[in-house]
Amino acid sequence: MLDISAICLVITALLAYLNHRFVGLPTAIGVMAAALVLSLLLVGLSAMGVAAELLQYERSLLRSIDFSEVLMQGMLSLLLFAGALHVDLSELKSFRWPVVALAVLGTLLSTAVVGYGMWVALPLVGLPLPLPYCLLFGALISPTDPIAVMGILKSAGAPKELELVIAGESLFNDGVGVVIFSLLLSMVTSGVTPTLGQGLGLLLHEAGGGLLFGFAIGYVTFRLLKSVDNYQVEVLLTLAAVMGGYALASRLHVSGPLAMVVAGLMIGNHGRELAMSDTTRDHLDTFWELIDEILNAVLFVLIGMEVLLVVFSASELVAVCAAIIVTLLARLLTVGLPVRLLRKAFNLPRGSWKVLTWGGLRGGISVALALSLPIGPEGDTVVALTYGVVVFSILGQGLSIGYVTAWP
Repeated sequence: MLDISAICLVITALLAYLNHRFVGLPTAIGVMAAALVLSLLLVGLSAMGVAAELLQYERSLLRSIDFSEVLMQGMLSLLLFAGALHVDLSELKSFRWPVVALAVLGTLLSTAVVGYGMWVALPLVGLPLPLPYCLLFGALISPTDPIAVMGILKSAGAPKELELVIAGESLFNDGVGVVIFSLLLSMVTSGVTPTLGQGLGLLLHEAGGGLLFGFAIGYVTFRLLKSVDNYQVEVLLTLAAVMGGYALASRLHVSGPLAMVVAGLMIGNHGRELAMSDTTRDHLDTFWELIDEILNAVLFVLIGMEVLLVVFSASELVAVCAAIIVTLLARLLTVGLPVRLLRKAFNLPRGSWKVLTWGGLRGGISVALALSLPIGPEGDTVVALTYGVVVFSILGQGLSIGYVTAWP
């Protein structure tokens, strides 16, 4: 495990250096694009009889990494906490209802629209997929990835209030999406369709329980931070709250992602204001910014390298194009259109619907959920569709979101 971590960090550092020195793209996009290009270059060289051993080594390295486990049980808690830590809760409160509507209702509706849309579209391209797997794809692809969104929005120049709504939505809707995905996956694996009451009960237990548990973790950590004035101890307390809290949330079967978001918001606002000295505040911000940047870069390098393990048939490549169109249409119908029609209720600047639609980036969470599906042809198809949509989302939408933001 130590060797694998060292190799991943070395590759990420070198790609980040090359991107910063010669390319100049946002770090997340740059390292992912570089990893993707280098992986495809190895495939081409291997086909010509060159560097076949290097290609085989990279594939064996990737197979030794459980991407789903690494992200969902390792990186995600740290990244979500770090992202929430720097969200101003007093500003976010002004947009709490738009955020709740987009994160909960938007994700539920998008799951249905994408699921049924793919169920209709895939037979047209010669790749039919059972409805439950189409809905699973809808659930894992509907949440916008906070890791991708927040990293790229920093350089997009979006209005502050719009950035707050997109960041708030992306922080909360991944927890909702994971709960919906878990419910659908249990239905597929068990063959038993839960009743509406059972489904709502699970959603309330996992999502509501995650929010309450996050509040408890945040409050306890806040009280501990307030009782000491030593930045080393205080930084260590926040790290323990994240790692221990996420592990305990899994044991309690409540949403760990939502718990980390709530804990991060509490410590980043009340904790920062009432329980920290200026010295502690500076060190805490520096520590979590570094955690965020390092893990973010490693994650996107892994996404780029994962192309070697995803097999695309001709029909799947066409299906990926259909999936990109369906997911963008679903985003437009469930987010863009309501914001356009109810602009005054959402209290957002004119043209926000375009940025919200195009800025709904997908990332590592979608890939991790897809890779957690049972092995089989249906699961392989969902993985291929997910990977194609995520790559287009980060490279295509991520690189052009600045132009959409500036478009009147």
